[in-house]
Amino acid sequence: MDKTLEMRVEELEQMLFLTKNVLSFDEASKFLNLSKSYLYKLTSGNLIPHYKPQGKMLYFERVELESWLRQNPIKTQAQIEQEAQRYILANKSLKR
Repeated sequence: MDKTLEMRVEELEQMLFLTKNVLSFDEASKFLNLSKSYLYKLTSGNLIPHYKPQGKMLYFERVELESWLRQNPIKTQAQIEQEAQRYILANKSLKR
């Protein structure tokens, strides 16, 4: 099964994209799976970390975008139950 040259180039571009530390506006939009208009709204409201080295072009650090994505995690039911058990055990020992 031979891959077409176009498919191979696309795979290489994807691999290169995954190794970049600094992303362009378009790359950040793809990485975050956000529309360009929504990403622009986030940047204009200073709601997402970004850089404007010459005042026009927007750039993003992959690590900062990953941290931004991880804010406000939603806990699973199991995590909530574990925390409740720990809380109950901690308060029982304080009451004694």
